[in-house]
Amino acid sequence: MSIGIVMAAYIAASVLFILSLGGLSNMEKAKRAVWYGIVGMGVAVVVTIFGPDSGNYLLLLLAIAIGAYAGFYVAGKVQMTEMPQLVAALHSFVGLAAVFIGLNAELELQTVLGMDDAARETLTGFGAVLAHKTGVEISILKVEVFLGIFIGAVTFTGSIIAFGKLAGKVDGGAKKLPGGHYLNAGALVASLILGIMFFNGAGIWTMVAVIVIAGFIGYHLIMGIGGADMPVVVSMLNSYSGWAAAAIGFTLGNDLLIVVGALVGSSGAILSYIMCKAMNRSFISVILGGFGGPSGPQMEVSGEQVAIGADGVAAALEDADSIVIIPGYGMAVAQAQQSVSELVKRLRAKGKNVRFAIHPVAGRLPGHMNVLLAEARVPYDIVLEMDEINDDFPTTDVAIVIGSNDIVNPAAQDDPNSPIAGMPVLECWKAKQVFVSKRGQGTGYSGIENPLFYKENTRMFYGDAKASLDKLLTMIE
Repeated sequence: MSIGIVMAAYIAASVLFILSLGGLSNMEKAKRAVWYGIVGMGVAVVVTIFGPDSGNYLLLLLAIAIGAYAGFYVAGKVQMTEMPQLVAALHSFVGLAAVFIGLNAELELQTVLGMDDAARETLTGFGAVLAHKTGVEISILKVEVFLGIFIGAVTFTGSIIAFGKLAGKVDGGAKKLPGGHYLNAGALVASLILGIMFFNGAGIWTMVAVIVIAGFIGYHLIMGIGGADMPVVVSMLNSYSGWAAAAIGFTLGNDLLIVVGALVGSSGAILSYIMCKAMNRSFISVILGGFGGPSGPQMEVSGEQVAIGADGVAAALEDADSIVIIPGYGMAVAQAQQSVSELVKRLRAKGKNVRFAIHPVAGRLPGHMNVLLAEARVPYDIVLEMDEINDDFPTTDVAIVIGSNDIVNPAAQDDPNSPIAGMPVLECWKAKQVFVSKRGQGTGYSGIENPLFYKENTRMFYGDAKASLDKLLTMIE
């Protein structure tokens, strides 16, 4: 395959990736956008394998077959509720790939530099590219290798900790070692010093040391971020993996990898910024591992959580004209989206105005609730963002909260010492009646107490969300 065909295919793949990203901004176009991405990646893989200077086809095809089977197996096994931790795990693979490619590039470079001119002329592939680099280009390559390894190591360990927190295998609270941010700053300075030493020919051991130190930075950064900020962490790690891929692209001289890495890195960073703004969080604060935080004891919550049965909820829904449903991660865990969709269908058939209120960080992944509702075929036009519906709660008869905590917590407005202080929330307590579908009286994933559960107009609809809603459906025809 000629270089001209490869470059044309890379341009086509880049366009498909851009179309894919653009289409994902609209739920109605998202499915087609996913296919754009699939085709683009397929084109990229094929032309890279069969392009000029490629070899070891048997090994490459074997690796692709193993990877394809692993992807197919995981996609079939992982539930929608486990998508956030799957995404975090996949980010770790990108980081690890950046580390390995960086080390391999340095080893290959040293091998090439040890050859005489005649031996260099016989080289093909990446070795031939290295053989024809000037001294300045080799210096630039070393910087690329350092950046790829550093960003890759941070992404790898950070993604593993994010996976652990999302899967409940690691404590979801914000944990820092003694010294906190000074440890991170010291580790960063040490990495830079090692990078300078590597640039000046100190040897590959400096990069091995960078892997260890950068790995610690990734671990400590994500451990220092609490559960309430995990959706931002996922998009932030997505950005890191993109920049790691771009660094790999520069190292390998692969234009498509540079473009794709830049697209992923910039889109992840923009999404993280948008989500931080929606949460009234400092972007720098979050990416530095929760810099700052509460300065005093949290406000005590008094009162009693009052329970209600399915018959009481059914009676209130029969009398209501305006209903707003607020889904959260609890709905995903219970896989209750189909039951919610059926409830909405029956209520709308009775002429009631039913809508959904979606917070920017509902669930544990950006757009998590939108995907679940689309899967359950909930009409797009009744799924509204927080800014579109928040002012409507005072005129709402019934608000139903399904497995949400932080995004409906009035402490964000009332308690300056709350971990979520200042975060915009869905003001559902302003509705005439609020029903909260919840497993029990615990504080949930982030461990933050919610005064909403103790308000006079709130009733707790205890139990598994799906089982509770299915029981409710038997009472609403």
